[in-house]
Amino acid sequence: MAISISVVLLLFVLAVIFLRNGGLKLSHALVCLLLGFYLASTSIAPTIHSGLSATADIVGSLSP
Repeated sequence: MAISISVVLLLFVLAVIFLRNGGLKLSHALVCLLLGFYLASTSIAPTIHSGLSATADIVGSLSP
């Protein structure tokens, strides 16, 4: 659960930065948002979730 919230927060911060810098238009952000909702309701959602969790585990296990 903590990983999901932190990923959502990171993506939200990136979207806000892109919107403020003009690199992302509001219409593009809405399309990405809708795509995320549609992907969450498909059968590929568990695969995406497990891939993100595995990536987070790998990044979390790296030591500087």
